[in-house]
Amino acid sequence: MKLVGMLDSPYVRRVAVSLELYGVDFVHEPLSVFSTYAEFAQINPVVKAPTLVLDDGTVLMDSSLILDYLEALAPADKKLLPQQPAARARDLHILGLALAACEKSVQIVYEHNLRPAEKLHAPWLERVTGQLLAAYALLDKQLAGDEALTQASLTAAVAWSFSQFTVASVVKAEAFPNLKRHAERLEQHPAFKRYPIE
Repeated sequence: MKLVGMLDSPYVRRVAVSLELYGVDFVHEPLSVFSTYAEFAQINPVVKAPTLVLDDGTVLMDSSLILDYLEALAPADKKLLPQQPAARARDLHILGLALAACEKSVQIVYEHNLRPAEKLHAPWLERVTGQLLAAYALLDKQLAGDEALTQASLTAAVAWSFSQFTVASVVKAEAFPNLKRHAERLEQHPAFKRYPIE
């Protein structure tokens, strides 16, 4: 398999870390949707990161869809989502918050980096920032203890590290002590260290 995309994307990184935890052999091709657009388009004309090219040439995109496929392939002892409905609902709740935090962080980054300064829309930024902080406030309450390494806990850590890498001035680490501690712990895991945010 081939994973296409840059590790500065939380979506690419969560797939890379998950592939490692699933024990799936893959090649990482660090193409950018910006600087290597044409090269990326030759693999996936939609130019969406992450893109996963399966051994038979099938192209999957969108981290959640890719991970759904990988979870279906994983043996019972490698699965990253609980099978019991109540535990799965809790993990899906955490996943939803973490993915919302990713999305809102990306929106803030794009607003500042892709839009001319004179065209920044302050009400939109205020709204997105409020959503981002609300997601992290809820995650901070959910991740108060030592979480098992699941898709939910790893995605929360990846989201947090991305936000600290890109919008730390918006997401103050000291305001979310449980989440900060959780991410710091998981960032020491070999799978996280093998695919660091860049």
